[in-house]
Amino acid sequence: MAAATPSTAGAARGLTVAAAAVAALALLPLFFVVGVSIDSGWPTIRELVLRPRVGELLLNTGLLVALTLPLCIALGVGLAWLTERTDLPCRRGWSALATAPLAVPAFVHSYAWVSLLPALHGLAAGVMVSVLAYFPFLYLPVAATLRRLDPALEDVAASLGMTARTRFFRVVLPQLRLAIWGGALLVGLHLLAEYGLYAMIRFDTFTTAIYDQFQSTFNGPAANMLAGVLALCCLALLLLEATTRGHARYARVGSGSIRQQRQLRLGRAARYAALLLPLTTTLLALGVPLLTLARWLLAGGSDAWRSSGLLPALVQTLELAAAGALVALVAAVPMAWLSIRAPGRLQRMLEACNYVASSLPGIVVALALVTFTIHYTRAIYQTTLTVLLAYLLMFMPRAMLSLRTGIAQSPAELEDVARSLGRTPGQALRQITLRLAAPGAAAGAALVFLGVANELTATLLLAPSGTRTLATAFWALTSEIDYVSAAPYALLLIVLSMPLTWLLYHQSRRTAGR
Repeated sequence: MAAATPSTAGAARGLTVAAAAVAALALLPLFFVVGVSIDSGWPTIRELVLRPRVGELLLNTGLLVALTLPLCIALGVGLAWLTERTDLPCRRGWSALATAPLAVPAFVHSYAWVSLLPALHGLAAGVMVSVLAYFPFLYLPVAATLRRLDPALEDVAASLGMTARTRFFRVVLPQLRLAIWGGALLVGLHLLAEYGLYAMIRFDTFTTAIYDQFQSTFNGPAANMLAGVLALCCLALLLLEATTRGHARYARVGSGSIRQQRQLRLGRAARYAALLLPLTTTLLALGVPLLTLARWLLAGGSDAWRSSGLLPALVQTLELAAAGALVALVAAVPMAWLSIRAPGRLQRMLEACNYVASSLPGIVVALALVTFTIHYTRAIYQTTLTVLLAYLLMFMPRAMLSLRTGIAQSPAELEDVARSLGRTPGQALRQITLRLAAPGAAAGAALVFLGVANELTATLLLAPSGTRTLATAFWALTSEIDYVSAAPYALLLIVLSMPLTWLLYHQSRRTAGR
């Protein structure tokens, strides 16, 4: 990288200050965990943490993660192999359908299954619904990696007499390690953070227990201690992934040309047998939610859409999602610019702060903001500003990653030319770089928008009285077992999530040149 010009260095100093302020805010949940522990003291910690209830929650959560992750990995890898490396009929269509469950929020999956089977509850139910809701997070990276793998290694293995099965386990599977580890980390963090799915099927996890404790004691030490344990679980998961992913290289070095991946030809009987996996998965992950929604919508008829709260909930959802996307995008600009124009150790540390904060469950972020605003900024307690701060902490990395890609595609020389013509660094950034980075910024804003639209836990805890988004209104109605009235809210949530699903699927195929 060329040495920074004086004007670039000056812009970097100003943006570093702004990025440091955002990073300090992002560390607020961790400060909350540490501060609560110090204030409570060891005797209180021992009393609240070392008790049977915490052990039960730890066992439930541990079993949930330990059972769900292998099933998600097996299902995601199996579907990716069938749709990318075999002559399975309608492979492109099955690939899109394997991504589509992401358009259905996890708590809507749970709503569909509970309304279909009211007796469904407990660990087995939690594992089943979690796998159906989250396996696409494994499928997408694994399928994208399979498309990019160099087939030369498999050709060499075949020339040595290895069967297709042996080649998969000894040559292909090791190259999928990073994709599997990354997808498993994402699924694990969702499992630790999810509230609505497990509350609806009556399966106790740390998140459901924290919410119930908060509702009964309001910011009591028990809820705060449970939040601290949950935060430690998330950090332990991050550390486990970082220490076990390995340091092997998976990129090809040297000249060469892109080659079409060899497809395994299935026999007629094997082809029909292989179709059972995507067909069954689609029926369970998409068919059940959509058919259940159709059932309740038909039962409610046109009256279900005449609910007085439906339009206000949609408007408030759109307003909060748009405001959250704008706040996250503006806050992401300094860090995204620094990561491309002035990378360094300090920049990497500041960026890591945002990633760690976004990996924490929304309920921990919400409790941190409740505690902070009550003690230090009571004027903004339970206001829209506090809700937007929560969205910023939870979703800013989504905006930053997309914006960083856009800035990387904007030539730095154009900023230098603008400054030489009398523009200030801020004007050059706004008028040149951000305009050229607009597509990446728009993609990041869309990711944040849809994340906010489906957010439930932090909104329930932090939103001002009278705030009613599609997610919170849906939750209130399902809590009253009014499944008919809840169906339109669920359908609108799915409709809002469809662009995100399409974006993820399209980007997955584009990065592989397909």
